[in-house]
Amino acid sequence: MMKIRLEFRVAEVLSRRGGLLSSGQFSARGRIWSKYAPNGRHGFGTGSCRLSSVTETTRKLIESKLSLDGRVTVITGGARGIGLTLAKTAAALGSDVAILDVQEPEMNVSQLEQEYGSRFIFHRMDVTSKVGMELAFDKVVEDLGKVDNCITCAGIALDKPFLEHTWEESRRILDINVLGSFFSAQLAAKQMVKQGNGGSIVMIASIAAHCAIPAQRVSIYGASKGAVKLLGKTLAVEMAPFNIRVNTISPGFIATKMSAQFADLQEVFRTIPPMGRIGQPEDLAIAVGYLLGDGASYTTGTDIAVTGGLHNGRIEV
Repeated sequence: MMKIRLEFRVAEVLSRRGGLLSSGQFSARGRIWSKYAPNGRHGFGTGSCRLSSVTETTRKLIESKLSLDGRVTVITGGARGIGLTLAKTAAALGSDVAILDVQEPEMNVSQLEQEYGSRFIFHRMDVTSKVGMELAFDKVVEDLGKVDNCITCAGIALDKPFLEHTWEESRRILDINVLGSFFSAQLAAKQMVKQGNGGSIVMIASIAAHCAIPAQRVSIYGASKGAVKLLGKTLAVEMAPFNIRVNTISPGFIATKMSAQFADLQEVFRTIPPMGRIGQPEDLAIAVGYLLGDGASYTTGTDIAVTGGLHNGRIEV
């Protein structure tokens, strides 16, 4: 049984018409929500709540909607950073995991298996090689039997003034970020169609797909992630008849080894987002976990921006 811990805190209930009593109590069948109810802990909580009861059925329903038990999740670019965090997330939710990357994972596969209790495999794959990608996906099916989920996380960035971008480096950005994501999703979708059980594809876009980024010049990178974001919408419509859902995640400033290399931008990362901090890879975990699981069975073609609010702009300067 998957272990899920969620925290619910019920604040004072405001009096209003439609079932709320003047004392602040809410009358419901077999349940009382009230500022006067004793604090207690329920079966899927870590903190105080003022729910007098939470049924076992409700707890099991939430678990089932998040569970990835018995599934296989493929993650391109899963060897480190955000990709590795999402690989761990899928495993923590019960999925077996295939990491496809040009680099060896930062954590040994056997160590990951021991820590998460799920099967992990790693295959070296370059998303700019058609033959290499096909071989890697075939190997995943050979080793794990199927593909239920795919996260396309392989990507590179370039911070450079627009007038100084070269043809070669811009082409490489597009090859990895756009074509790599496109054909990874295609290979996963082909296998899902063959299996006939549907599936979920989550493509990693970026805040750069929404707006210009403060203190950075990432024109071709933003263009590539804008393409990924739009792919999530168009593929969602095309793949819907096969019960394959396609969604995107747009991270903002996230604390990884890659972002740590920009020593002169650390203050920007910490202070510019409206929420006043840099994001952590874990901030993406539950959003992606939701999109992979049955709880998102009616969610497709959606982008979730995890940016601390920065994609909406700023008021203070």
